[in-house]
Amino acid sequence: MTETGLTTGDFTAAEEPYQLFAEWLEDATASEPNDANALALATVDADGLPNVRMVLLKGFDHRGFVFYTNFESRKGEEILGAMKAAMCFHWKSLRRQVRIRGAVEQVSNSEADEYYASRPRGSRIGAWASKQSRPLEGRFALEKAVAEYTAKYAIGQIPRPPHWSGFRIVPQSIEFWHDRPFRLHDRVVFSRTDKTWEKTRLYP
Repeated sequence: MTETGLTTGDFTAAEEPYQLFAEWLEDATASEPNDANALALATVDADGLPNVRMVLLKGFDHRGFVFYTNFESRKGEEILGAMKAAMCFHWKSLRRQVRIRGAVEQVSNSEADEYYASRPRGSRIGAWASKQSRPLEGRFALEKAVAEYTAKYAIGQIPRPPHWSGFRIVPQSIEFWHDRPFRLHDRVVFSRTDKTWEKTRLYP
């Protein structure tokens, strides 16, 4: 039984998606062996050809779902080009899935700075050293760049690279799916209408 009084079987009675997502993520954090916050992020290039990869959710609230990346990476460039994206969480241990689609906005500089400062020092160095998604002539080149930036920022704070920040997907729809026997699954989608949510139950 969750805090809202909804059991696994009657999550379809939820009236809004954010609290339900919070409860499902909490359940996944307790049951998944690794990275309950992992999600498949889908974007499209300039020709409309899709790309998908795994990233980590780093925060969410009523404004949307946040992740961070190098804006000069392939996904960064594709998002900046379309300012739309989709994400999918699949928690195998719980037989649950959540799909989110919507417009994308950049997080504020203060949000990006705060999260960047919370990362391990090695990860902050890596954000400077990695030319993400671009050709790498060999592992040594990456290790050399890491060594150079480690020396450069040996003392004091490591500033956030100007090309490294966060995106927030502002959902237009959030769909919750739960496995049921004989593929008669439970599916509910919340669609945003102005500032309210409209809920629809879907056939499996």
